[in-house]
Amino acid sequence: MKTELGGFCNRQTAAGQGGVGPRSRLSWLGRYGRIYGALWRNSVVREMGFKANFLLWIVVELLWFALQLCFIAVIYQHTERIGTWTQWQVVMLVGASHFIQQLFTALFLSNCSQLSELVRTGRLDFLLLLPVNTRFVISFRQVDLGAFVNAASAVAVMVYAGRQLGLTPTWAPLLGFVLLCGAGILIHYSLMFLLATVSFWTVRAQGIVWGYYNLFNIARLPDAAFRPGVFKVVFTFVLPMLLVSNVPVKLLTDRLSTPWELALLVCLGAACFWVSEWVWRRSILHYTSASS
Repeated sequence: MKTELGGFCNRQTAAGQGGVGPRSRLSWLGRYGRIYGALWRNSVVREMGFKANFLLWIVVELLWFALQLCFIAVIYQHTERIGTWTQWQVVMLVGASHFIQQLFTALFLSNCSQLSELVRTGRLDFLLLLPVNTRFVISFRQVDLGAFVNAASAVAVMVYAGRQLGLTPTWAPLLGFVLLCGAGILIHYSLMFLLATVSFWTVRAQGIVWGYYNLFNIARLPDAAFRPGVFKVVFTFVLPMLLVSNVPVKLLTDRLSTPWELALLVCLGAACFWVSEWVWRRSILHYTSASS
């Protein structure tokens, strides 16, 4: 069975690559773009079938976001700065963290959390038989449309905080901010997918996956609030929560003293994805299906 699954992986990789020429690459991108479009349409139909649930979760997330902003307001009634961060800089940080988290939720959260169920029930067998890259289908098969609405609310808060700070960023820092947010989302996706692959050995891994999701709260805190030590090292280099939103906001508010933080965030994003891909391929070879 392991050999057969390994063959499935090889065939899917060959089918996904479709050659090495520019025309073949465009054909490959077009094919996967159409597949992703079909997955989007399916997600819209599913969400519209449960409109009350769709609207309820938007309201819940907006209330949670408002509660975080109120918490920051209460803190700054008793102090002028957290480390070197002013109130509106921290508000922008909370907004950026919420923006990254909601985009991650929209694209990847439900998909990563369901991997253990695919393994436990054997439904992964059917995905392995599809003539597309299995990780692509697992990672993108559902979209949480409500999270995009919540991400838009985070953008509104960041814009307001930027006006309070008197920021007039040019296109370069704005583009850099978007790219760094993309690197942060890649880190979250890669680490959560990596943790989800534990289900190939333990069958159930939802506790580990959701435990990691709860660590997102650390990304809302300014890195200057933590003293140098084990905690700061772990959440900077091992689980880089303190980089994911701090670095993009520092770039936008012109707080970066050296460019090494930019390079570190991008490199960690690439490294996390490579490790998750390596572990995924090893996990597939270990998979024996639910029926064997």
